[in-house]
Amino acid sequence: MTQRPPRPARPRPSSTLRLGHPKRRLRAGMFALAFVFSLYGGRLVQLQVTDAGGYAAKAAADRTADVTLYATRGSILDSSGQPLAESVDAVDVIADPLVIAQQKQDPSVYASKMAAFLGNPPGSVDIAQLRAQLADSSSQYTVLARQVTPAVWKQIKALNLAGITGNSDPKVVYPQGAVAANVVGLVNSVGEGDSGLESEYNSMLSGTNGKISYQAAYGYEIPTTGINEQAAVNGTSVETTIDSKIEYEAQQAIDAQVAATKAAFGSVVVMDPRSGAVLALATSLTYDPNNPASATSAQLGDAALSDVFEPGSVAKVMTMSAEIQQGVTNPLTKVVVPPTLNTGDGYVVHDSEDHGTEHLTLNGILAESSNIGTDLTSLQLDPSNMAERNAILYDYMSAYGLGRDSGLGLPGESPGILVPAADWNHSQQYTVAFGQGVSVNALQATSVYATIANEGVRVTPNIVKGYVGADGKFTPAAAPTRTQVVSAKTAKDVSEMLESVVSDAGTGTYAEIPGYRVAGKTGTANRYLTSCGGYCGYTASFIGYAPADAPQLVVGVYIEGPQGDEYSGGLVSAPVFQKVMSYALQEQGIAPTGTASPDLPITW
Repeated sequence: MTQRPPRPARPRPSSTLRLGHPKRRLRAGMFALAFVFSLYGGRLVQLQVTDAGGYAAKAAADRTADVTLYATRGSILDSSGQPLAESVDAVDVIADPLVIAQQKQDPSVYASKMAAFLGNPPGSVDIAQLRAQLADSSSQYTVLARQVTPAVWKQIKALNLAGITGNSDPKVVYPQGAVAANVVGLVNSVGEGDSGLESEYNSMLSGTNGKISYQAAYGYEIPTTGINEQAAVNGTSVETTIDSKIEYEAQQAIDAQVAATKAAFGSVVVMDPRSGAVLALATSLTYDPNNPASATSAQLGDAALSDVFEPGSVAKVMTMSAEIQQGVTNPLTKVVVPPTLNTGDGYVVHDSEDHGTEHLTLNGILAESSNIGTDLTSLQLDPSNMAERNAILYDYMSAYGLGRDSGLGLPGESPGILVPAADWNHSQQYTVAFGQGVSVNALQATSVYATIANEGVRVTPNIVKGYVGADGKFTPAAAPTRTQVVSAKTAKDVSEMLESVVSDAGTGTYAEIPGYRVAGKTGTANRYLTSCGGYCGYTASFIGYAPADAPQLVVGVYIEGPQGDEYSGGLVSAPVFQKVMSYALQEQGIAPTGTASPDLPITW
């Protein structure tokens, strides 16, 4: 079978290139260009019209330099207007590292030249850190040192270093040193009150900082842009009731006695009972506020307010005033005082010294500071109902200010401890009457006697007399609260009994001041310490006032942990009272009344 030869492949026709229509191509290109240009145009409109103000503001902000104008902090003044704390001229040393770099200056040379003037004390600055600050050209404002003295700044300025400037920043100093340091408190490194009055009145004292703003380029002011200044508002000064002279004398007296008795610490409170004004609040745990780095944490507080203790026998005036006010006793009430008082439940009340059966008046019980006699008479508040008797005693102690803040308004104050009467255990039902099982601070205890001295009216303790604005205008502080705790007649009876304590027959003979009538009470209480897990040592106290028949000053002396055989309030604290009160009477120009003390019987 003959095969057919294959057919030759037919050539495929070549495809023809067809070009677009020129007009269409041109039109599409134009549209594309128009779209692109519209995007650019819209962006330009956005930049130049819509967002122009924002970008201009951002550019201005980027080249705006702000300099703080520091307000002058208000002073803290004593009662005579003399400063206890005040602001003095000082200068912050400022560097502009960008200018230093542009001027092709060597930061190491700058650091070497300034190192002798910086640091506290001058010359103690870390030179490597100073060099690093000067070399950081990413910054245009670096504080090299805060609040150097004008004399130091004058020396630095004389070096003529480009990019180094000074900015006024007043510094708080304490011209009277340790006088009332614990009351005044401190200002910290950022200019805020950190303790005492500096903390309590910080917002008033600090004022409001201002600032200067100007336009700058490469670290230099642009002259034509002008300067915007917001003035600083200086702080208001606080005038206190502290009498610096009495405060100093109290400080010296308590320091000397604490050292002599090897005590842990001590406090002295001086008050005007008529106004509640605190004239002195001294503690041996004090410091020099001009050198706070050398102080311990205990010294930086205020032990006269924060430390609480069982008052012991100085609390007996509250119990006896309650009895007299309730009409169940009077200064001449006759009491048979046994050697001990067995209360049942295994608790026995003792006096500080052993004795046989004694026949004492209520006045004698206070003069000899008998715990047993105090308990026996306090039971008369309600002989048939111990719970009601406890409630009456609690109410009077609360009215005297125990168990709550004194009202002074300083930070760190403890309210003490006054447990509700319903929660008193068996022993407390007897010990509270003579000042154990209850705790107070030094100011609270002094305020109790100020109430008796002020005819039974408790005036809330206060330490601020008023405020002095930057314009010099004085605004008095609000008047303190006045509360009638016991009647004037009751207060007079108790006051006459307290004079017996300071007589030759009482426990407070070392508190006598020649020519003056003095009323007061000794206290020797067991001291509770968590460090020994119980009672260790004693709290020795004496609180009194003069002249007893026209009281103008009250002084409370408290010594914690006196060592040795002499640790009682009569032997340890009464001599400090005598010294401080004698000085204060003279300093205040208070003359003796010239009247005779009453001669109340001790025994019957």
